[in-house]
Amino acid sequence: MLSYQSYELPEDFKTGTATSSLQIEGGDRNNSWYRWAEEGHIKDGTHCIVADDHWNRVGEDILLMQKLNVSVYRMSLEWSRIEPEEGKFDTEAIEHYRNEIKLLKERGIETLVTLHHFSNPLWFEDRDAWVNKESVELFTRYAENVVNSLGDLVSNWVTINEPNIYLIYGYIFGQWPPGKTKIGEFFKGARNMIKAHIRAYEKIHSVRRGLGFNDTRVGSAMHLRLFDPKSPSILDKIVCWLYDYLTQKIFLSGTIEGRLCFPLGFGSGKDKKRYSDFLGINYYSRDIVKFVFSPGEAFGRREVKKDAEVNDLGWEIYPEGLYRVCKDMYNLYTLPIVITENGTCDKEDAFRTKFIYDHLYQVKRLIDEGVAVKAYYHWTLMDNFEWAEGLSARFGLYHVDYETQKRTLRKSGRFFSELCEKKGVDEDMINKYLKD
Repeated sequence: MLSYQSYELPEDFKTGTATSSLQIEGGDRNNSWYRWAEEGHIKDGTHCIVADDHWNRVGEDILLMQKLNVSVYRMSLEWSRIEPEEGKFDTEAIEHYRNEIKLLKERGIETLVTLHHFSNPLWFEDRDAWVNKESVELFTRYAENVVNSLGDLVSNWVTINEPNIYLIYGYIFGQWPPGKTKIGEFFKGARNMIKAHIRAYEKIHSVRRGLGFNDTRVGSAMHLRLFDPKSPSILDKIVCWLYDYLTQKIFLSGTIEGRLCFPLGFGSGKDKKRYSDFLGINYYSRDIVKFVFSPGEAFGRREVKKDAEVNDLGWEIYPEGLYRVCKDMYNLYTLPIVITENGTCDKEDAFRTKFIYDHLYQVKRLIDEGVAVKAYYHWTLMDNFEWAEGLSARFGLYHVDYETQKRTLRKSGRFFSELCEKKGVDEDMINKYLKD
């Protein structure tokens, strides 16, 4: 029998769920992932064209959130709907999102809105997307239009979700659109996405000040993995450092401090300003890294720790990694931390409840040690289109039958609902959900 203990979270700590528009909405044929699926690149052969049909079921899905007792919800906007042609903005799409956010507000759910979550309009994709230096201006114009339209309803913004992961899978591994394996374009994209974040940060604050608001908070949501060396050897440690630096640290320095570090640039930030009001952390797993001398291994080999517990996708389940990542980031930047994504792929719902318990236990540790963790967004509300994996990878608190679109609350969802209501885990919850 595993040993569990109850814990309480602060009264002002916020718990909620996170989704992205492309993964749940369906119905849009004007984006890079629709074309990618049409070309047959999705591993399980499924498609994003319907997904959860959320575009037509907004009210129903907000009721699902209410049943979870969440106080916050992280959602994204689909750029391809809002600006279907370059420079032409769709007022009906904006009105749809306004109505969604207003309904959430009426239900007592605060929104954190993401402007870009992996998906591009086709006109933008066909202009070399983020590799094109004009992407900075194009994204800033889109951000300004959105905030002018929604800024009276939304205080909290994420500019770009996981720019590091978007570029790694799209320009190094070639598994996401545009399907390239060009490291030079990875670095070009990184420069432009960092610059776009800085410009959007300034624009969002400026627009909302003009609207009379002074409660604006803007950040990015960064995918942060833990990289641990396989052995104490100096080569394994160097490879760990390289992975961390090239896939994480250069993005953090850019989006928080405005610094383009080598190989993106050589200068320090032009001033002492910060370009993030909070640090959004998406944490899922860690990699064990070993140095290998092979051109195909990109400095070294990433492995899963031997005999580790893993999820359906083979990712190690390592809750302490959330503690270690947040502790390091807070010591480095002293910014408020928001866990913008944390969840696991578990089709049978066999270990998701324990996953949630264990990761929020680490959050409790952090808070007790003075780390300013302000909110936790579970990934995700309901099963969805999981990028290159397709519909078969299930991360949801709600199971979705894609034939009927019926949503069914899983046991882990019931646990999370009680956790949100009680602001912690008590003995009754442990007996009910964890001791079997």
